[in-house]
Order: sequence, then structure tokens, then C-alpha cells
Amino acid sequence: MTNPPHDAPRPAGEAETLKGIWQPPKGWRAITAVNNQQIGLFYAGTALLFFLAAGVLALLMRLQLAVPSNTFLDQQTYNQIFTMHGTVMMFLFAVPIVEALGVMLVPGMIGARDLPFPRLSAYAFWAYFIGGIVFFCTLFFDLAPNGGWFMYPPLTGMEHSPGVGADFWLLGIGFIEISAIAGAIEIIVGILLTRAPGMTLARMPVFVWTQLIFAAMIIFAFPAIILATMLLELERAFGWPFFQAAKGGDALLWQHLFWFFGHPEVYIIFLPAAGLVSMIVATMARTPLVGYHLIVVALIATGFFSFGLWVHHMFTTGIPPVSLAFFSAASMAVSLPSGIQVFAWIATMANGRLQFTAASLFILGFVFLFTLGGLTGVMLAMVPFDWQVHDTYFVVAHFHYVLIGGMVFPLFAAIYYWAPMLSEPLSEKLGKFAFWLMFLGFNGTFLPMHLTGLVGMPRRVHTYPEALNWGGLNLISTVGAFVFAAGVLVVVYDLARRFRPSLSGGAGNIWRAGTLEWLANDTFVPRSIPRVDSRDPLWTRPELAEEVDEGRWFLPNAPTGTRETLVTSPVEAEPRAIIRLPGPGYAHLIAAAGTAGFFLLLTVKYVLLATVCGVFALVAFIVWMWPSDPQAPPGKTTVEIGGDVKVPTYVAGPGSHSWMAIVILLCAAASLYLSYIFSYLYLWTTSPTWLPPAASRADPVWAIAAAVVLLIAAAGLYATERGARSGRRRQASAVLWILTSACVIAALATEVYGHWQTGLRPDQSGYAAMVYMASVLQAQVVVAFIIMAGFTAAKLLAGRLEGPDRATPRNVGLFGKFVIGQGLVGLLLVHGFPAVI
Repeated sequence: MTNPPHDAPRPAGEAETLKGIWQPPKGWRAITAVNNQQIGLFYAGTALLFFLAAGVLALLMRLQLAVPSNTFLDQQTYNQIFTMHGTVMMFLFAVPIVEALGVMLVPGMIGARDLPFPRLSAYAFWAYFIGGIVFFCTLFFDLAPNGGWFMYPPLTGMEHSPGVGADFWLLGIGFIEISAIAGAIEIIVGILLTRAPGMTLARMPVFVWTQLIFAAMIIFAFPAIILATMLLELERAFGWPFFQAAKGGDALLWQHLFWFFGHPEVYIIFLPAAGLVSMIVATMARTPLVGYHLIVVALIATGFFSFGLWVHHMFTTGIPPVSLAFFSAASMAVSLPSGIQVFAWIATMANGRLQFTAASLFILGFVFLFTLGGLTGVMLAMVPFDWQVHDTYFVVAHFHYVLIGGMVFPLFAAIYYWAPMLSEPLSEKLGKFAFWLMFLGFNGTFLPMHLTGLVGMPRRVHTYPEALNWGGLNLISTVGAFVFAAGVLVVVYDLARRFRPSLSGGAGNIWRAGTLEWLANDTFVPRSIPRVDSRDPLWTRPELAEEVDEGRWFLPNAPTGTRETLVTSPVEAEPRAIIRLPGPGYAHLIAAAGTAGFFLLLTVKYVLLATVCGVFALVAFIVWMWPSDPQAPPGKTTVEIGGDVKVPTYVAGPGSHSWMAIVILLCAAASLYLSYIFSYLYLWTTSPTWLPPAASRADPVWAIAAAVVLLIAAAGLYATERGARSGRRRQASAVLWILTSACVIAALATEVYGHWQTGLRPDQSGYAAMVYMASVLQAQVVVAFIIMAGFTAAKLLAGRLEGPDRATPRNVGLFGKFVIGQGLVGLLLVHGFPAVI
């Protein structure tokens, strides 16, 4: 490893200044914090709270099923509890806890002082917290959904679910998924652009790799469920028949969209857990991870294969034999990269000497349970066997072995492993006792369910007759569930007794780990940012921690007087610039509360109050973003970060973090629109009455007119870019933004009017609903673009965007190009496709 750029400790005053800048708020003002570790702790604590709440619901279900013909819960209450248990575990615990670990651990692991959009992480958390709490509380007011966590129509249509429970699920979960996408954007940009110098992609810790893949999978998988919730809510609220076969819809469309999200979500949950295992195994075995490159390839392959498995859940729906064969093969193939990881972990343990700590025991339990879950997964990939056990308790046992064994056990290992980074260590004695209770209780609960399923007990039933002889197995499962719960309570007690996160730091690197997250000091950030040349820098350079704390590496001070972290190149991680980061504030908190209020109040049809909340959120966003392009301090257009390395204090365009964030956001938006295109073509292939009479189809002249207006908007965007480069007066540039916005509005209005004047109405048929859905999706991005363009025009007129290198116009222009492109694709699909077929 190279020597540090400063050959002596830096002045003590620099450290004090740095500490003052990064000092997190205390007391009640902690809610304004944006530090990654504080937000990560908030995230993790809330997710664990939902885990406990969902666990209580599981115990209530097990009490109901413990004996035949039980009347402990009536069918309606049981269905609500069943729905809420699955929904909370999947949407409010599993994905958020993984995102929490990313927000909390990734910056330290990559040597960054914080993620590049701290307020975005804080916004995502508070939106999730407020929305999740309100959603869970519907259970206490008999407003909870009862259609299962998968919400299959037609059961969840207005005819069979007339209350607002299903609406709470649809709007609430869709909104929570949007907050998950916001967090994923933050993680991807942070990993690709803020790694410590020298931390190439081949030197990233495995957990960082899993977080990168996890976040990318969210970007491409979650839009499908967002579209599905939009379609079903429009059907429930306005009668648009997307899932009604009598009007040209198809209920199976929901399953395709839901499981295109749902099966990748299993790996979205598992992959970061596998990353935790890789980190802990290497440390506890005191040896570098065996097969690092193979593991990374296996992680990427798992993420790729996971998108081809959604029909794995639909083998009994009557799909063609060729499709059955393809998806069956894909379901078995995904076990291969998982097997590579398991053998690499075993080889690492064999190559070193594993310490039998509480964390190690949870890892060993994970390997055993996940392997069993993987074996039953291969069994379910065999179509004839799946036909026999589909919708039985065999499937319940399988996915709990995969999800609890494959995710919860690594999570508890992580709690015991990383607790000393923030607090005093947890009790090893209590941790080991908790492990054995959880391990034995888990197997006691779910191992008998394989037999329960094989003898024919279906899922989703609230009771059963004694004559079927299922009572004995169910009683064993109920006893096992309470033993497992006792183990969880032991960990909760241990946390309540000993876990006290402190700004003065925890016990430190008691495991003698080799990765950078153990460098953080009493401000939650490293004193300086080191250059690394290995995957385990604290092992290859034992004195590194001391050098970092003395400020002998990069960015030992605060050259611009604000919070900062380094921007490095995406592949080789060479220094490019510094990002100036915001501190605590209220804007993101108000924006999150307003956004949550908007969605939740729409659910109960309080449109006026929902609108008020939406306006509050919009104003908060504007306040948040208004100073987004600060001028560099006088004389500080470039700063030295150490070793005569000078970097700029501001970047815009393709090399900037904001540009990359917009690109990732557009990937999510494109995935949403591709899901719509799939839905349009799917209904065309399945509906026997897809197209209406020719008289009900819009005249092509309207499509041509809309396309021409969109092309004029594209010319307007081109003119704004030319004007920025040539230094055109800001008044003229502001007018161009306004005119461009007017053009995209006019194109959308032209398209809608063209269909409306023919007499086509969205509640007439699946075709009509899909046609108007294209305009709904276009309206979404048009409204967003109008707000962005108006914001840009206002900043221009206020003189906030002087100079050619401002980020806001470039980013908004990029978004505008996407809006125009999506509009043109929609016109081609809706008007051109029926004509050429």
C-alpha cells in the first residue's frame, strides 16, 4: 500500500472543526438528522418493530390453527391478520431492513463520509415510517385488507372487497415502494461514485456488491408492482376493467405483474443477507473470503436469473407446456449460483479457524436452513410435483425456510457482529441461548408443515375439521412458533439492556475485522479517507486506523467549510471532485409527511385534504432543492485533498452524482412503462374482443399532431441546451423552458381528446382502459417535468443558475428527453400497433 499523503498527524484544530461540522443533532432535533448512520439506525429500529408486530400476528394465526374447528379467530379477522402478516413482513420489514443496513454500513465500508443524497435517505425513511405506521394501524379499526398479501383479483375487486382495506394496501404499498426506489437510487450512486481512492470494483467488500445488485433489482423489479397497484386502484375507483374478463381484461395479468416483482424480491432480500454472511464468515474465520470473484459472479447471475422466474408461481394457471419447461429450467438453474456461495462459505471456514460466537452460530444455522429451503425449491421447480403441492402448507414451509432461514438468521448474526461498532457488545451468552431457541423453534414450526402440506392441508384457511387428522402436526407447529418467538424476545431483551448507540463510539473493532466501516470515529465519519489496495485494508495495513484518525490521508479537513465527501471514478475509484453535503433540516421531513398524507388521505377519499398535503410536500421539495446549485466559496473552485491532488468543488453533467441519479430514476420510469407495454400486449393476446369497432378508434391525424408537438418540444429542449452553452440571457432561457412545458402538455391533451371525441371511454373495455392508461402514465411524467421546468425557470430568473456548468438545467433536460421519448413510444403503441396487426 502507498504511504499516506501527509507524513505527520494534522493539527488538532482541524479535527475539532470537522467534528463540529458533522456533529449530529441531539434530543428531539434528532428527527432532523440526515447522517447515514443515524438514519440507518432509525430505519433498522422501525423495521425490527414491524418484524415484532408481524410476528405477533403470526402467533395469533398459529393459535387459531393449533386445534381443529377452533373459534379463537373468526374468518374475517383471520383473513385480515393473514394479509397483514405477509404484507408487513415483505413490504415493511424485509426490504426496509436490508435498505437500512445499506444506508448504515455501506458508506463506512467504501470509506465515504456519507451517501451523496443524505436528505433523500432521510425522506425515504420518514415516508416509510409514517406510511407504515398508519397502514399497520388499519388493523385496529377493521380497515385492514383481507385479500391476502398478494391481493389477487377478482377477489380484491370492488365487487368482492367493497371497503377501503384493499385501497389502503394498494395506495399504501405503492407509495412505500416508491420510497424504496428513492433509497435504491441513493445506494447505487453512493457505491459507484463515492468509494475511497483505490477501491476498484474488484476490491469492494462483498456486502457492497450485494447492495449494488439489490438496489439495481429494486429499480427494475418494483415498478411492476407499482403499475399493478395503479391498475387495480383505477379499476376499483373508476371501473376501468383491467382484470375483468367479461370486459376484455384478465385477472392473470395481476399475477404476471405481481410475481415479476415478487420473485425477484426473494433475491432482493436474500442477496444482501448473503453479503452479510460473506463478511462475517471471513472475519470469524480470520482468513480472506475464498472464491471472492466466483461469489461476485454468482451474485450477479442470481440477480439476472431472478427476473426469469416469476411464472414459477403460476404453474397451475394453464400456461403452455413450452413456457412450463422454460420456467421450470430457470427455477432450477438459479440454485447453481446460490450453491457456489454456500461452498465458498464452507471453504472459508475450513481454510481458517472459525470462532464460535453468537454471530457464527446464526451463520451456521443460516447455512443449514437455507440449504434445506433451496432443496425444496428445486422440488417445487419440478412441474408435476408443484401441481401436487401448490397452495398447500408445503409451499409455506419452503418459503419460510428461504426467507427466515435465508434472511432473518443472517440479520441476527449482523446485529451481534456490528453492535460493537456503535455500542458496547451484546451478551454472547444470551446470543447463543437465543440462537438455540430460534433454531429449534423454527424447525419445530416449519419442518412439520412439509408433512402438513403433503397430506393436503391448503394455505389460507382459518380452520379445518378434526376428521382430516391435521391437528397433531399443527399443534407441533404452534408450539415451535412460540419457542422461536421466545428466542427473538431474548435478543430484544439483550438489545434493550445493552445497545446504547453513542456519539463517542462503541467498543470498536473487537472482532479484528479487515474492512473500513470500523474506522468511524465519534462523529460517525472517518477523520480522513484512505487509499486502499486490497479487499481487507485493515489486515494488510494494521496501522491504517491510526493514520486515518490522525488525518494523514485524503480530505483531513473541511476545505469548503461544509460537510464533504470525495467523488471518485466508477471503476477505478480515482479522485474526481468533492461533494458538498447538506446538514440537518426540516424540508425532507415535511416533504415525507406531506407525501404520506397525500396517498393515505386519497385512500379514504378526503381529496381536498390530500391535495393540501400534496401542496405542502411540493413546497417542501422546492425549499429542499432551491439551494441545490450553490456557488463555490471564493477562491475555492478547486481544493487540495492531500498529496498535491487537487479536485473541483462542483461538477455537473455526465460526471456528476446528480446526473447519475437522474439516469437511474429514468431506468425505473422506463421499467414502469415497459411493464405497461407488456400489459397492453398481454391483453391483446388473451382477450377475444380486444379491439373495438374502427369507428371507436381515434383518427391517426390526432396521433400525428401529438407527435409533431412532441418534436417541437424536443427542439425547445435543444434550444435550451444551446442557450446554456452560449450564455443566452436567463429571461430567454426561462421562456424556452415554459414553452417546452406547454408543448408536452399540448401533446398529451391532443392525444386524450383524439380518443375522447370518438366516444371511447376507459370503463368500456380492457382495450379502452389500456389506451387511456398510456395517457395516465404520460401525465405522470409530464406533471413531474412541468414542476422541474418551472423550478428551473424560477432559478434562472432569480440568477441562481449563472454559468454554463449548472447541474439543474442539464438534469431537467435529460428528464424532458425521456418524457418526449415515452410519449412517442406510447403513440406508436396505441395507434400504430392495432393498425399494422
